[in-house]
Amino acid sequence: MFPERRLRRLRKRTIQPLFQETVLSTADLVAPLFVDEAAGTPMEIVSMPGQYRYPLSMITDVAEEIAAAGIHAVILFGIPVRKDAGGTEAYNPEGVIQQAVRAIKAAVPDLVVITDVCACEYTDHGHCGIVGETASGPDLLNDPSLELMAQIAVSHAQAGADIVAPSCMLDGMVMAIREELDCEGYEDTAIMSYSSKFSSALYGPFRDAADSGFSFGDRTTYQMSPANPREAFLESELDAKEGADILMVKPASLYLDILQSVCTLGLPVAAYQVSGEYAMIKAAAANGWIDEKAVALESLLAIKRAGADLIITYYARDAAGWLQ
Repeated sequence: MFPERRLRRLRKRTIQPLFQETVLSTADLVAPLFVDEAAGTPMEIVSMPGQYRYPLSMITDVAEEIAAAGIHAVILFGIPVRKDAGGTEAYNPEGVIQQAVRAIKAAVPDLVVITDVCACEYTDHGHCGIVGETASGPDLLNDPSLELMAQIAVSHAQAGADIVAPSCMLDGMVMAIREELDCEGYEDTAIMSYSSKFSSALYGPFRDAADSGFSFGDRTTYQMSPANPREAFLESELDAKEGADILMVKPASLYLDILQSVCTLGLPVAAYQVSGEYAMIKAAAANGWIDEKAVALESLLAIKRAGADLIITYYARDAAGWLQ
């Protein structure tokens, strides 16, 4: 005898939408954009099909297209012409990101502009701040790098960024940035911290896109081991106490347990579907092994289901079209 409850009753195609527990919308999506100071035309990123480095001259056109698609926010990454050991172009008032922010806010004032606050694209060594000698050899120096991050964040706020997003995984980065922003009169500029960022093998295509590979060592002394969920929660908890307005888990799809955990802290949480996640779906679809649209939307729905309030994804524009 069948049980009295038959769950298939509510799976009729006409009834299903009434009981869908998780709904993905364009309001959930943030589109990453790469702005290349040296580019004259869009340059496709080979390891990320469909993604481009855009010249400054075109960034407002791209922003307008994104806003027209129903996406409410972008996050900007810059590729400067000049790099040095101190990452000085990262806080140059006329730097590539500062110019891009001003242009976008002038053309599309209602589009939320988030800026990545880091130095890996701006340093000649490719690490996320100031490098020096330590007991274990050359490595990223934490406290000297905090001042650099604060300078970068203030320069982005001065250009008009709505949200600054420190991604360097330095101890104390949120507090240092919050104090400097407030001191300079930018109390309303929000901080979205890359608070639980793992030293993942999924970042390879991004390093091609942003020209941010490192010249020695690795980033395992500041990004976290994929094996450590308690440490990941603690990192986000500390950033929340330091004044972060939004927390982030990066990568997303392989770290949904971390995402669920971080959501219990009560702050809005973003999840970054990183370049490797995007590239894997693209590659499998190109080989005819999967349905790209179905898999991409399922992956985004899973990230939303795990608790993400925002999803940073290279599929933002495609997904916006599919959802509409």
